[in-house]
Amino acid sequence: MPATEILSPELLERLRSRAAGYDETNSFFTEDLEDLREAGYLALFTPLTEGGSGMGVPDVVACQRLLAGAAPATALAVNMHLVWCGVAHLLALRGDDSLAFILREAAAGELFAFGVSEPGNPAVLFDSHTSARPLGDGGYAFTGTKIFTSLSPAWTRLGIFGKDATDPGEPRLVFGFADRGTAGISTADDWNTMGMRASQSCTTRLEGAEVPAGRMVRSTPVGPHGDAFVFGIFSMFETLLSAVYTGIGDRAVQLAAEAAAGRVSPDGVPASAHPETRWKIADAALRMDGVHLQLAAVARDLEEGVDHGTYWFPLLSGLKYRSTETARSVVETAVRVAGGKAYSRGQELERLYRDVLAGMFHPSSEDSVHASVANAVLGPVDSG
Repeated sequence: MPATEILSPELLERLRSRAAGYDETNSFFTEDLEDLREAGYLALFTPLTEGGSGMGVPDVVACQRLLAGAAPATALAVNMHLVWCGVAHLLALRGDDSLAFILREAAAGELFAFGVSEPGNPAVLFDSHTSARPLGDGGYAFTGTKIFTSLSPAWTRLGIFGKDATDPGEPRLVFGFADRGTAGISTADDWNTMGMRASQSCTTRLEGAEVPAGRMVRSTPVGPHGDAFVFGIFSMFETLLSAVYTGIGDRAVQLAAEAAAGRVSPDGVPASAHPETRWKIADAALRMDGVHLQLAAVARDLEEGVDHGTYWFPLLSGLKYRSTETARSVVETAVRVAGGKAYSRGQELERLYRDVLAGMFHPSSEDSVHASVANAVLGPVDSG
């Protein structure tokens, strides 16, 4: 199903028309979410037989690029829901239906949030500062702090993980899903950022929040490993996140072209005819072309199950780094082309300039990307 069948031009224009207001008031995208839910956007990955759109990774990437071009913060927040759905989709492609309930519930309107990031935890999915205390029946009680929990005002399911240190010699990381209203889960009203404001990615505090056995989905070792579930989270997070920032870069190129056509010099010549301006916009478009190709290739390889072995991790983190850094540079180019007007509050490029900066703070970080690629190309450092 083409992305434009889900995201019609009329829907995209409605979403774009609200983005500035959400940003100005630092408010959640409630109306956008209702429109997207009605359009079936929460169930993009859900099979047709289960009431969804039956899309694969490449098609969902295309949807996220379109959505981000209209409403970046809305796209970033919905991205976290789509990550969980994408993990379920990837596992199902490989014969593992353990997360099929996510796809069914997404089609029923449930909204899945991402309670993974923690302050001071660079290991991300390979360790946790959150305590997971076994309840004796397969369930766990979680205590800890999660940050950047997008969809905070509206999620109905929260994917969380923590460390079960019952056996100090062999601690385990355990993953599960809590329902909204679970005792011991609270949300801080602390989202007041430079950009991506509508995502309302507030801090979540867990104080003995219990997840029953039937909602626990995985147990993995601490430290790097090749578990398909964790690979699914990492791969879908990096790929769909890249789609969002690619969409921002795409929109910046469009706005630069529009600005150039609208700026006319005293001799009546539009800026779009000036060689320097044409070079800037062409260079921005060329930079985006490279990201388009890499994003499409990674999305296709994930869908088709291509085996890149251990190089998957530098490949995915490299995609995230390239897409976010390229989008940031392209937005800056667009601002230069548009001139001083773009520096004024309320201008779309001014908002995109702030929104795109958030790309620096998502995993994988600049340092971890380069370390991962260095290890792949040069081998690990010999500590002896």
